[in-house]
Amino acid sequence: MKIEVWSDIMCPFCYIGKRHLEAALSAFPDEQFEIEWKSFQLDPSIEPQPDKNVYEYLAERKGMSVEESRQMHAGVVARAAEVGLDYHFEKAVISNSLTAHRLIQLAKTKGLGDTMEETFFKAYFTEGKDLNDPSTLMELSVGAGLNALDVKDVLEDEAAFANAVKNDISEAQQIGVRGVPFFVFDRKYAVSGAQPIEHFKETIQTVLQSK
Repeated sequence: MKIEVWSDIMCPFCYIGKRHLEAALSAFPDEQFEIEWKSFQLDPSIEPQPDKNVYEYLAERKGMSVEESRQMHAGVVARAAEVGLDYHFEKAVISNSLTAHRLIQLAKTKGLGDTMEETFFKAYFTEGKDLNDPSTLMELSVGAGLNALDVKDVLEDEAAFANAVKNDISEAQQIGVRGVPFFVFDRKYAVSGAQPIEHFKETIQTVLQSK
């Protein structure tokens, strides 16, 4: 079964959705699954803002107070904790995810798409790494198994894998994706959002029965 996942590595629900999907897949140990991560940018126009924290950024974007923003994020932190994720929004660095997505596209050509996705999720939400910083991106990418020279080429050439990112986003728009995470199973069934684990299990079972 092929599962395509549109995701932005700066989307907190995408990381949660990844864990829900993984838990559901573990219930089918005899099945073979191919997961392809697809790029999506929730805000392609965002500018790096290293001096502004996530609480302040969302407060400005949504027209709310910083305290309201903190409370909203606290709910997300609690939800993440339910699946073993340790979110630290107070450390998150506001970034544009395009370069990270280009590196994920590189990783996909090496069979490391899932590893790279996991690495960037953890770096952003748990470790507070600056995904605007080339040296940080190099360290994370090499740590995930990519060749340093390949990573260097992508970091130095803004066009490298940019079309792959754009194509994923364009495809998402064509099939009606409005937000992420968005999961497509064998191009037959879709799950939108970080749905409960049982919902993923039921969808997988439905796809298997339709074969």
